[in-house]
Amino acid sequence: MKKKRLIMMLAAVAAASVAMAQGNGQAGITEATQLVSGYFDPGTKLAYAVGAVIGLVGGIKVYQKFSSGDPDTSKTASSWFGACIFLIVAATILRSFFL
Repeated sequence: MKKKRLIMMLAAVAAASVAMAQGNGQAGITEATQLVSGYFDPGTKLAYAVGAVIGLVGGIKVYQKFSSGDPDTSKTASSWFGACIFLIVAATILRSFFL
């Protein structure tokens, strides 16, 4: 009985020391925050570049539909404009939210 109790106490002490050695993870969280923050500037610039390309392609598409007299031009123009606005606003909001 004493041997079993001694083994259990040693196991508890060993488990507690291993748990204490792990820390609270502050260094890992800080490193992850810095890593994510470092990716935001290139990510934001990429979103703006994609928005510019979509804007150019959408503008050309709307111009072609308008020139040909297509009655569906307003729908195409509004979807193109909405996509551009979404990309710009999403990049700005994400940047302000995470940084």
